Amino acid sequence: MSFPVVHFVYGGQRAAAAGMGRPYTVVYDGVCKVCNRLVKLLRKWDTRGMLEIIPFQNTTVLDRFPWIPAEEYARAMQLVGPGGRTWQGAAAIEQLLEVLPRGELLGWVFRVPFMGALIDRFYRWFARNRYRFGCGEHCASRPLKVDFGDG
Repeated sequence: MSFPVVHFVYGGQRAAAAGMGRPYTVVYDGVCKVCNRLVKLLRKWDTRGMLEIIPFQNTTVLDRFPWIPAEEYARAMQLVGPGGRTWQGAAAIEQLLEVLPRGELLGWVFRVPFMGALIDRFYRWFARNRYRFGCGEHCASRPLKVDFGDG
């Protein structure tokens, strides 16, 4: 899934959609314990410094990426690339595997017929149920105004 690109202009100069001079920004659920563990692995894997990784609870996220509806941050991980191109969920994972060193060792799975659709379906299921995996009582609360379709 892609969203329209919005460019910010400040002081007459166009600002990059991604921050910190890095070409990609990963926006994840900073409340989810499983997501935080996966982000730690992602930070280690990003040996080239291609990624800025921030939780969607960061107060700048909505201002920086206004083309992404707020509820989408709670539904799936977002990856914002050069020019503001945006991927979410399994598509974001597929793109990350293209960007990260040796990601192609796992990325081939997305090219197997029907596997991309299965991975996407699994991702959506996992995202809806992520607060049930590896979390304590603090994960029982969910972001407001989000219908995960499981209750």
